[in-house]
Amino acid sequence: MKVLMVCLGNTCRSPMAQGVLEQKLNERGLSWKVDSAGTNGYHDGESPDPRAIKCAATHGIDISNQISRKITPDDFLDADLICVMDDMNYHTVTKLAPPYSRDKVYLLMDFAPDPPFSFVPDPYYDNSFERSYELINLACEALLTKYNGSVKELEV
Repeated sequence: MKVLMVCLGNTCRSPMAQGVLEQKLNERGLSWKVDSAGTNGYHDGESPDPRAIKCAATHGIDISNQISRKITPDDFLDADLICVMDDMNYHTVTKLAPPYSRDKVYLLMDFAPDPPFSFVPDPYYDNSFERSYELINLACEALLTKYNGSVKELEV
């Protein structure tokens, strides 16, 4: 199983989501692949936002080595599941997606039971990294619960 996490700039939410899901997979001994990307290339080649790195680190997750990149056509071929952080980016991703890939694109919060938000708000401007982390954590836990027993491990 390969999961792609997507936000706007690939510097805050999607790197945290990648780190959270990787940690949960490690804890369960699952060998899924997780990656992240942005819908724009404003920060291509950069590390995640220092505030996202700090927030993740407070939860024992190191995202400092991730490198920001823009989503590519190959991502739609490679990913089994594409989890997007908000409505604006969801619409961008579904417009970019070839018709055969649109059914693998979801809002990450669609997996969360009774979420307080239907999307993961962007913490970039209001410094709400902990709130974003909590929502991402909730949704990633639910995603694993949904797919853990029903998806065969794919060869890497």
